[in-house]
Amino acid sequence: MFTRQLSAMVSAGVPLLRALSSLEEHSDSAALKAVVAEIFKDVQGGMALADSLAKHPDAFSDVYVNMVRAGEAAGILDEILKRIALQQEKNATMRKKIKSAMTYPMVLIVITIGAFFGLMIFVIPQIGAILQDLGGEDAKLPVLTVVMLAISAFMIKFWYILLPILVGGVIGIMRYIKTPKGKAVFHRLVLKLPAIKTIVTKVAVARFSRTFSALMGAGVAVLEALDVTARAVGNDVYKQALLDAAEQVKNGSTLSSIIEQNELFPPIVAQMLSVGEETGQTDTVLIKVADFYEEEVDVAIDGLSSIIEPVMIVFMGGMVGLIAASVMQPIASLSQNISA
Repeated sequence: MFTRQLSAMVSAGVPLLRALSSLEEHSDSAALKAVVAEIFKDVQGGMALADSLAKHPDAFSDVYVNMVRAGEAAGILDEILKRIALQQEKNATMRKKIKSAMTYPMVLIVITIGAFFGLMIFVIPQIGAILQDLGGEDAKLPVLTVVMLAISAFMIKFWYILLPILVGGVIGIMRYIKTPKGKAVFHRLVLKLPAIKTIVTKVAVARFSRTFSALMGAGVAVLEALDVTARAVGNDVYKQALLDAAEQVKNGSTLSSIIEQNELFPPIVAQMLSVGEETGQTDTVLIKVADFYEEEVDVAIDGLSSIIEPVMIVFMGGMVGLIAASVMQPIASLSQNISA
């Protein structure tokens, strides 16, 4: 909203300082109000808008800053701001769809884990005591029941060890993933998972196409556009591929030929890039690629959601069924002994 309003004001001929002052005054976000106030002071002091935005990396990404810098240099800041706003809306829409698709599976996983621990800690011990009362201490229980009772007893006895290990393990993994090395390992891993790989690939290609197109359309040099796009694509494997591509472009290779040799990118990307390089309309061509893959992401997410739901239900049913079997087997055996 900030970007769209700033674009509208600049396009209408409102001086930049006055536009920033107005946006600061009418902003509903205290955090944004503080950031815009600092930007206003910097611009008032003679600093370029892009340089001022670069001082707030948490609010304005490298892509945003570089596009604004190119817009200022070319004197088309209002047009560039419109492009940025459109790109942000597209990215936000994609993020929302991915998050909404993953919410239901994550809730099911949490419920499943909670149900398992609840049954093992509170239900199984009670049933074990009842079985011992009915069959006596010498009663022979099925192997499945013995295993479930042993797991339950272990969890109850050593909960003070298991809980810190579980919580510490989750926190440790999350922190490791945030490190450069851990992030690279995680991103390589997700590109090997059958169903997830398709979505990650399409998201990365869509982001590359839209970001690179926006930068090229703003007049940013190819090498700089590749460097910025690499950091904005959201996957370290693709990031490294684009940085390597930038080095090869620097040595005289065409981007389309480099992309064509890289298995990370579908063939259509190289073909469309080649057309764009020949016609001088790389930004226009890549927008079509971005639109296509964003639609493909929607389809892939819907497909994954429809698969995950029954899989999780079967998993939950299997877990409950396993516990039920471990309880029913000894009861059936004891009832036969009593009838005999």
